[in-house]
Amino acid sequence: QVQLVESGGGLVQPGGSLRLSCAASGSGFSITVMGWYRQPPGKERELVAIITRGGSTNYAESVKGRFTISRDNAKNTGNLEMNSLKPEDTAVYYCYIDGFGWGGNPYWGQGTQVTVSS
Repeated sequence: QVQLVESGGGLVQPGGSLRLSCAASGSGFSITVMGWYRQPPGKERELVAIITRGGSTNYAESVKGRFTISRDNAKNTGNLEMNSLKPEDTAVYYCYIDGFGWGGNPYWGQGTQVTVSS
């Protein structure tokens, strides 16, 4: 069983920064891949960034150089540092995990709203 909680969303001005956090809790599970997806208004969910247990990362071209994904394997937590935010970054951001121990993969968080506007 696993529970996934996201936090850190909010309203920021263009050019600003925001840090999203994801915490997995429970017992008897192991996370192999953590990541972040987002869903802009009226659009489908899209990949933002992913990170493996070994620290290998991949980013969407639209965020590369501006966003940084990280994780703490021991604490089962992850973060997405977002810098130089643009209005087009406005979306609901979802934490994503893939692994073992909760009877189904992948697993998604509830989402947190990020709004970039002046």
